[in-house]
Amino acid sequence: MRGQVPIDKWRDTQLSPAERAEALIPLMTLEEKIAQLVGVWVGADASGGGVAPHQADMTGVEWSDVIAHGLGQLTRPFGTAPVDPVAGARSLAASQAQIMAASRFGIPAQVHEECLTGFAAWRATVYPAPLSWGASFDPDLVEEVAGRIGRSMRAAGIHQGLAPVLDVTRDYRWGRTEETIGEDPYLVGTVGAAYVRGLEGAGIVATLKHFAGYSASRGGRNLAPTHMGRRELADVILPPFEMALRLGGPRSVMHSYAEIDGLPAAADEALLTGLLRDEWGFAGTVVADYFGIRFLQKLHGVAADAAQAAGLALRAGVDVELPTVDTFGAPLIEAVKAGQVDAALIDRALRRVLTQKAELGLLDEDWRPLPGEPEDVRLDDEESRELALRLARESVVLLRNTGDILPLGPGRRVALVGPVADDPMAMLGCYAFPAHVGPHPELGLGLDIPSLREALGALVPDLTYEPGCGITGDDTSGIAAAVAAAERSDVCVLAVGDRAGLFGRGTSGEGCDATDLRLPGVQSELVRAVLATGTPVVLVLLAGRPYALGPEFDAAAAVVLGFFPGQRGGQALAEVLTGAVNPSGRLPVSVPRDAGGLPATYLSPPLGRRTEVSSVDTTPAFPFGHGLSYTTFEWEPLDTGAADWPVDGEVTVGVTVRNTGSRSGAEVVQLYLHDPVAQTTRPVVRLVGYARVPLEAGQAARVSFTVPADAASFTGVRGRRIVEPGDVELRLGRSSGQAEAVVPLRLTGAEREVGHDRHLLATAGITREGA
Repeated sequence: MRGQVPIDKWRDTQLSPAERAEALIPLMTLEEKIAQLVGVWVGADASGGGVAPHQADMTGVEWSDVIAHGLGQLTRPFGTAPVDPVAGARSLAASQAQIMAASRFGIPAQVHEECLTGFAAWRATVYPAPLSWGASFDPDLVEEVAGRIGRSMRAAGIHQGLAPVLDVTRDYRWGRTEETIGEDPYLVGTVGAAYVRGLEGAGIVATLKHFAGYSASRGGRNLAPTHMGRRELADVILPPFEMALRLGGPRSVMHSYAEIDGLPAAADEALLTGLLRDEWGFAGTVVADYFGIRFLQKLHGVAADAAQAAGLALRAGVDVELPTVDTFGAPLIEAVKAGQVDAALIDRALRRVLTQKAELGLLDEDWRPLPGEPEDVRLDDEESRELALRLARESVVLLRNTGDILPLGPGRRVALVGPVADDPMAMLGCYAFPAHVGPHPELGLGLDIPSLREALGALVPDLTYEPGCGITGDDTSGIAAAVAAAERSDVCVLAVGDRAGLFGRGTSGEGCDATDLRLPGVQSELVRAVLATGTPVVLVLLAGRPYALGPEFDAAAAVVLGFFPGQRGGQALAEVLTGAVNPSGRLPVSVPRDAGGLPATYLSPPLGRRTEVSSVDTTPAFPFGHGLSYTTFEWEPLDTGAADWPVDGEVTVGVTVRNTGSRSGAEVVQLYLHDPVAQTTRPVVRLVGYARVPLEAGQAARVSFTVPADAASFTGVRGRRIVEPGDVELRLGRSSGQAEAVVPLRLTGAEREVGHDRHLLATAGITREGA
């Protein structure tokens, strides 16, 4: 059929992508236009208990029918069921050939996949979960990881990745806390932007999600309504998206499932068009979160039927319906023909979709479905595993080390107990293929994923092991054996935590929300029983959220935390426990002391902290940014010589950090702003800069931050972002709760309004001694 359409200027690679899109649009029928605005999910299981709620409501489609007018996107050809990478690449190429042959214009589909912890495909390397990205405080390494992920996706014929998640976690009970980078917008924004740069640099369209407010739902419940003021939205939720757009250059944004103050994001024109496009200048595509447009009718009740839902989403600014054709199919076609939906909205979305396809080369006559040969597709190799290991090592956080119980020395009798100790799945987040797609016992995990028992056993001779209990359930019959193992040992490593899954199939993950922050099942009983033995206990948490570590856990000699550290996470943990690796991770979320009193993160004004007017104490067991090392660091403040800080200027502050221990290590210097008096209540401290500083034993470095006054901006009483004159402090510290140097400053000048073009980053400089 392609011969019926003469070669036109939309094929001309000398024209800009926008010009090529503009030339193609008038040639297309309504059906051909709308076909470019939908995805199709081939092979998705729409039945049974293992699917997401409402997935069974997917519109059934025949492949030959749905591609007859062209196709916008192919949904997860690798991430839907186990498929050998080479066979998957061949199958994808064949599907693209069918799509191109069936329609008049021969335009291939844009192909998307999940990639939050690596390419979510069978036998693809699994990297640490996003909370581990945040714990590393290392954007450069995260960018390198994302680049590696992107190159593996591109080799397999993928064009778009549905990552990163830029939601700032607000309530740790939310099951998707594991998908977030942390509880601070500056950390989320800087690390998230690095991930975008890596993915986009590999030629993959990065998709920011979930825009916006999803993580602030009432009670931490998935898809529950979000009720927040405009300042929380502007100062906490939106900045990471703004930073990633400006500093990363993503070409796609996914709308959130959230409804904020009664208005669902998928129908929010002020958010998706007014803010995102008109104010921030975003020119890429907005894609629907899966089934999110239909949810306007079925869950939110703001649309009477599929056609009205489609019209609301289009008008708001959604360009592509995912994961499969539904409201943007027959309902939208009929609504346009009936005059119920403006045809200009179709052309507006189509213009963005075709422009992006032209950028990707999908409108070129010589386009090929794969950059190489199918036989060359390898999704897990030693270089990728080593990179996953590097990130895992940097993300392990040592929270406590009483009496230097760690690292485990030679000659000690060590017992390993706990339900996650011998479970490879305890290393994986819910968007890793084995957890996300579900178990296939006949195929195994598809990867070599050493458990903590396997990895630690390779380093500690005669390691004894008892599980003690399950991750969930109420069976306590194994606790006695775990207690006996601890009593016979010099040290007991007690590993507790989560197993990721989806919609109730795990203790962490999408739809796996918690009512409080107690350890799942009877794990707390196991911990109490083992601590009561008097044997020194190293408590290891492998989790997707911070669990409360109250007084009953104070008897643990050491506490180590890993946030789903990925395929090589067991090795990284074992290396930290034995001292082969010096821990350098820092908390991207606070660890609460009490299972109640939520939600509460470190970004609290004075009355959000411990006060005399409430019996609830929200002071965390370990604050945001906390983390210990096996070496010691001394800090010496630099003399800034400055007291005034112009509201349109910058100031430089810093410290000299010296490694005073006997081994190399990395300190993370954190910079916080304290604004004691402002026209609206402000967090007691908030992060405005950080630097990861590796130092050899005895080595020192001068660490300086040049901080723009824009870093002190916030949303004022009139709803505009301002820099307000007055006294402030810049605090350099080891965590949000431990300042080592305080620099009092006065912002001088008249109140100044700032916008999207404001300075976003404090620039860090590191000068090592003798360099």
